[in-house]
Parts: sequence; structure tokens; C-alpha cells
Amino acid sequence: MRIKPFRGLRPKKELVEKVASPPYDVLDREEALALAKDNPYSFLHVIKPEIDLPPDVDLYDERVYRKGAENLRRFIDEGVLKQDPEAYFYIYRQQMGGHIQTGLVVAASCQDYREGKIKRHELTREAKELDRTKHILYTNANTGPVFLLYRDGNLPLKELLRDYTEKREPEYDFESEGVRHSFWVMDSPYTVKKILNTFRTVPHLYIADGHHRAAAAARVMEIKAQENPSHTGDEEYNYFLAVVFPHDEMQILPYNRAVKDLGGLSREEFLKKVKERFQVSAGEAEPRRKHQISMFLGDKWYFLVPKEGTYDPSDPVSSLDVAILQENLLAPVLDIENPRKDPRISFIGGIKGTDYLEKLVRSGAYAVAFSMYPTSVEELLEVADQGKIMPPKSTWFEPKLKSGLVVHLLS
Repeated sequence: MRIKPFRGLRPKKELVEKVASPPYDVLDREEALALAKDNPYSFLHVIKPEIDLPPDVDLYDERVYRKGAENLRRFIDEGVLKQDPEAYFYIYRQQMGGHIQTGLVVAASCQDYREGKIKRHELTREAKELDRTKHILYTNANTGPVFLLYRDGNLPLKELLRDYTEKREPEYDFESEGVRHSFWVMDSPYTVKKILNTFRTVPHLYIADGHHRAAAAARVMEIKAQENPSHTGDEEYNYFLAVVFPHDEMQILPYNRAVKDLGGLSREEFLKKVKERFQVSAGEAEPRRKHQISMFLGDKWYFLVPKEGTYDPSDPVSSLDVAILQENLLAPVLDIENPRKDPRISFIGGIKGTDYLEKLVRSGAYAVAFSMYPTSVEELLEVADQGKIMPPKSTWFEPKLKSGLVVHLLS
């Protein structure tokens, strides 16, 4: 794999807690506006610049991208963000309760993504890909990291990072919304060289989160290469911002579903149709194992277990619980053929808990909700290795990576 250190653009130490923000795609306009209110340093001004424009301005208006670039330049001019004098790797550790994950912050190769060495498991949407492409072009930067995984195996990267963090104090160390964020600047040439040598033996990386950011970075590489008659392949625009984690440190929460109506069926009719493909029994809010789905209907939780022959256990995609639910209930019973576009279905990250699902149904806004058993990282890797695509909203990684801790400039 081709990775390299880079000259990160980073916040002043005393401002990092004000700068660091959630990723652009976990907040809508109103949520971002509320979070950045009275905080001129929030990185949301760069990655959600629509909050600084009138509410009638469309999210994909050129003014939004211009505002993002303007705000990034202002942060640089005012000294809120400053570029490191040399190219470094960085270490980003997150602790959420008892869960700890430690990643290496790198510039990853767009060409490796194009060649399939950085594997994906989701489809991208054209409009969203174009949106991220414009954002990169206007800001001339990767402002949000792509979340990558590597198969740990015998790779000594964990030990290298552990040794480095034990001997040095972090540059940033703060807590936000129950998650502790620690960040080190790796300025040891010896360690950098060892990491580069280590990654030469890595055959593949895997996208956990950030498919649109990776695809957009590859588009930008092609655009800038065509515009540059002296293109060599070594320019910064050939790389994108990424944080690389070992696969066995990942925490995947369920990605739950709620549907607004029963497609014209009564509860009794709906349950009868469900029982054609599932064994249905009294249940609990959280499934206990794979191939068990919890369903909240009326005022009760049920366990749904797919009957034999309703899915192919040898296929890594069709045997996913989210696929089983889609193919055996959402599509044939509730007529939700395209969950990406159907307005009747909502996807709820597991971080919100099952009480939230009950609240949706009890409110009358939704008729039924499904609590899923989390997809495992091994399932994700298997799907990606076979070149297949997961159903939409199959994984919810937690904790989320903060944006604004470091930016990768393209020139």
C-alpha cells in the first residue's frame, strides 16, 4: 500500500476543543447551526458552510462551496489553524467507555483506491460524490478523514503506535460527548521509516466509513492531473486524508430501521405475512445473536428468526441480517423495494438505543421498528474481499472521527 506522511494543517492547542466537530454527514443544517452557534472556531463553518448562509440557499449551491473555502482561509489567516513545518504521520486514539481504538493518520493513495487495493463495501451516490468533489476543489483540501481498516494479522503497527504513545504526551487530549480524543504528532524519522516499510507488505486496506470522500478524492486527482502538464503522480492531490485502524479494534453498532406504515395491512394481517418467512416469538428490545431480529409492533417486542431456505447462508451479502430483513420482509411485505429512496423507511444509528425506536412507534409517526444485531467487522471484510456490496445502512461505527483535528492540503 502507498501511504505517506504529510504537512498537516492543525488547530492551536488551546483552541482544539472549539475547532473539533462531528463529521459533515451526521448532522443536518439545523443541527449543525445549533452546535456551531456562538462558536466562530467550529470546523462546521468549513465542512457545513451552509450554516453561514441564508436558509433558502440550496445545500449544493456554488455559494456554499465558496463559503467553505472562505472560512478555511479565514481560519488560516487568523492563526486558528497552522500548517506543520514538515511532513508527519499522526496518531489518533479514541476512548468511549471501555472501548479504545488507535489509528494512524496518513495520506492514502487515490491510485490505490482506483486500482481496488483500497476496498469498498458500499455504493456511492452521484450527487453526494459530486458534492464532496466540489468541496475538495474549492477548499483545495481534504477536510474530513476517510475511516480505513487493515487486517491486523502479524502487522507490527499496533506495537509501533503503542510504543510511541507510551513514551510521549499527546499534542491534544480532550473529552467531547463522552468520548476521549487523544492526538500525537509523530515527528520521529525512525518511526516514520518503520511504518513506511511495514505498509509495503499490506496488500489491502478497507473503507469502513467515508466512501464518498474517497471516491471524490479520486475524482479530484484525475481533474488536477489533467490540468497539470507536469503531473508526476507524487503531488499532494494524488493522496487523501485517512485514519487507518486495525480491524479488531472496531466497534460496530446496529443500524436499526423504522417504517411509517404497514402498507395498508392491519397488524394481524402484517404478522400473518411475516410468519410466512420468519419464526415469530415473544422477544426483547435487543437481539441476542446473529439471524435474530427484534421487531416492535403495537406495544410488544417480537423475535424474528428467518426460516430455512429464505436466504443463502453461503453468500456473504444475502446472509447479512439487514439483507434478510430487506428481502424477506421490507420488500415483499411492506413493498419497500428501494430502501435508499423510499421515504417510508428511516435508518437509526444504534447509538440512539432501542428506547428511541419504541418512542417512534408509540408516537404514531411510525408503525413498526426493527432492532438489528450488529454487522461484524469480519462480515464487512468478507463482503469487500469478494468485491460485493452491502445493503445500504448496514454498519454504524462508533465513536465517530472528529473533523478539524488535522487537514490535508492539496498544495
